Amino acid sequence: MKISTKGRYGTRLLIDLAQHLDEERVLLRDVALRQDISLLYLERLIAPLVAGGIVRTTRGPKGGISLAKPPEQIKLSEVIQLLEGSTAPTECVNDPKVCNRSAICAARDIWGELKKKTDSILESITIQGLVERQKQKVKSKKPMYYI
Repeated sequence: MKISTKGRYGTRLLIDLAQHLDEERVLLRDVALRQDISLLYLERLIAPLVAGGIVRTTRGPKGGISLAKPPEQIKLSEVIQLLEGSTAPTECVNDPKVCNRSAICAARDIWGELKKKTDSILESITIQGLVERQKQKVKSKKPMYYI
């Protein structure tokens, strides 16, 4: 499985929203600027995240977007499923009928194991966990000054 820009940018969007939880609502254009992602592209990602109950939008002068639930309750598996679909590396893992050799294919067994491992990893990571990882990365990038 290859994570497309939908999955990557959607994850960055959610990390950004989690980092700005203290703000009631965040403007999507501010996220676009901070994350260096096209506003048009981010606008396309919002609908599936809203439909999936991860993000909420508010219209009007004080409108914007925010997380619909706490970041520690949003699993990366949920995000990837909404934005990317199945993590199966081949079609036959989800639908054995697409190949008449599915029942006797050893390679399909491996593709199924790969999907299970991928799903397990994604299930174990939350947006809050990614926020913490992000803090560590930023912390380690601070310049050192020598006297």
